[in-house]
Amino acid sequence: MAVLFDGEIASSEGMERFGIRLASELRAGDLLVLTGPLGAGKTTLTRGIGAGLDVRGPVASPTFVLARTHPPLGEGGVPLVHVDAYRLGSAAELDDLDIDFDRSVVVVEWGSGFLDGVAESWLDVTIERPVGAGAPDAGASDATDADVTAPDDEPRRVTVVAHGPRWSAVTLP
Repeated sequence: MAVLFDGEIASSEGMERFGIRLASELRAGDLLVLTGPLGAGKTTLTRGIGAGLDVRGPVASPTFVLARTHPPLGEGGVPLVHVDAYRLGSAAELDDLDIDFDRSVVVVEWGSGFLDGVAESWLDVTIERPVGAGAPDAGASDATDADVTAPDDEPRRVTVVAHGPRWSAVTLP
C-alpha cells in the first residue's frame, strides 16, 4: 500500500483535470474505488477520467442504472465502466452486474468493502469536502450525487492510495 497523491484540489474544474491526469496512468484491468460523501466530486472525477480515456459520454452518475459502460472513441482505446454501488447490498450483487474488469477501466463509487477478492491491485480514492459546503447543482443529472458548484465550489482533499503490485512503479504528478 502506497499513497500516490494526497492534496487539495481547489475546484470542480480542478477535479476534472485531476481525473484527466489520472487517466494517463490507467489501462485495461485497472480498478478505482471512490469514497466520499454526497457532492464530494466522485462523478466529476470520473468525468475527467472519461475525458482522459477519450470515451463516449457524457459521463454522468449511474445511480439509477447501477453501471454504465462508455466505449472508447478511438481504435485501441479502453472502455470505462462507471459503477454506483450505493444501492447494492453485497459483493454478490456487484458480481451479478457482470462487469468486464479485465478489459476495462472500472470506477466504482461507493464500492468500499464490495471488491474484496475482485482484484490484486486497485486504487482507493478518497474525496473529502468541507461539511455543509455548497449546494447541489440544480442542473446536475442526478441530484442524489450532484457535484457542488460555484459560487460555493469549495476545495476538496483527495487521497489516492495504491494497493498491489500494478502500482509499485507509478507516481502521480
